[in-house]
Amino acid sequence: MSEALARRRLVTVVCNERSGGGRAGRVLPKVARRLHDGVQDAELHIVTSRSYEDARDLTRTAALSAREGDVVAVMGGDGMAHLGLNACAGTDATLAVIPAGTGNDFARGAGVPGHVNEAVEALVRGTSRLLDLTHLRHAEGERYVGAVVSSGYDARVNRATNEINLRFGPLSYGYIALRELTHFEPLHYRLTVDGEPREVDAMMVAICNTGVFGGGMRIAPDADPADGMLDVTLVHRASRGTLLRLLPQVYTGGFVRSPLVERFRAREIDVDGDDLFLMGDGEEMGAVPAHLRACPDALRLIVA
Repeated sequence: MSEALARRRLVTVVCNERSGGGRAGRVLPKVARRLHDGVQDAELHIVTSRSYEDARDLTRTAALSAREGDVVAVMGGDGMAHLGLNACAGTDATLAVIPAGTGNDFARGAGVPGHVNEAVEALVRGTSRLLDLTHLRHAEGERYVGAVVSSGYDARVNRATNEINLRFGPLSYGYIALRELTHFEPLHYRLTVDGEPREVDAMMVAICNTGVFGGGMRIAPDADPADGMLDVTLVHRASRGTLLRLLPQVYTGGFVRSPLVERFRAREIDVDGDDLFLMGDGEEMGAVPAHLRACPDALRLIVA
């Protein structure tokens, strides 16, 4: 029998034990036992990361060596999901996400079960789908984003939430959103949408593959991450009082009915403007100008 036929498929789990305030590390032994029992047709490798760079290297190495049928699973929060999708995009690896962080926004929007046990059972079943990704390119490099690339008010809230020492999960985002609102002013955007230039003063522009960010905020409630398009949510200039009234509705998606909210779809968009920076998948992406485009069927993902 040839080596290719004899080789068993591989399931590699990379865990950030510190995710979710250490929750990922606490539940890892239980996850490992279930996978040992449930994926008996595969060789199971479970590794823990010592740093962000270590996690990046471990996931990338596993994805680059993968053959069809191999799974690279990342266990942690949105940061681990972001590393996993960038490692697996364009390879033969299938990505699995075991959400054990605080936000887990990519998992929510992509069809991954929201609880560790359910996500592990989905991995055991092995049902997968092809998913689009957003490709972001600017002077600092390029990468894929699975959920939302945001700029403006929401990006400042996201950055400030990442910087605070005291964490209350999704509640942290809501608290910082109220704090930042007291001194935020509209920003001037220079956009090019599918080749058409446009300038606008806005509170925020969110470019979405899936529609969830900020620990469960539904910024693009009907976004389809398998339609080959980007969903853009633009909030026009508004008073602080109006934004304060709209903020709770972002959790339900009802805010999109406001006349201040403009939504459209595009295949690619250039973002530039004054005093702007980008956040994506909960991570800081860097400065503008930036070019974003939809990449259809870029990732195979384990889903419910």
